[in-house]
Amino acid sequence: MIEEKIQKVIEEKVKPYLREHNGDIKFLEIENGIVKVKLLGQCSGCVSAKYTVENIVEAAMKEEIPEVERVELISCISEETLDMARRILNKNKFER
Repeated sequence: MIEEKIQKVIEEKVKPYLREHNGDIKFLEIENGIVKVKLLGQCSGCVSAKYTVENIVEAAMKEEIPEVERVELISCISEETLDMARRILNKNKFER
């Protein structure tokens, strides 16, 4: 089953790398060749998270699992939180 192959790649190739940076990863789902993951720990808020997913996670997946077309990072920040941050930033911008 493809989910088991994905978990194996995550456990053997991805997690050891992320642990060096006090991070972790959670596999969420695969749909139409797109693997969705969430970064945890220090990696969740890292500015390099997108590049980590592309260069480490996606590369490892594609190397081992031909069915994987892409790996997509699912943000752990909710849209509600992002909207609140936008409102605060916009309010501060106009108060200056």
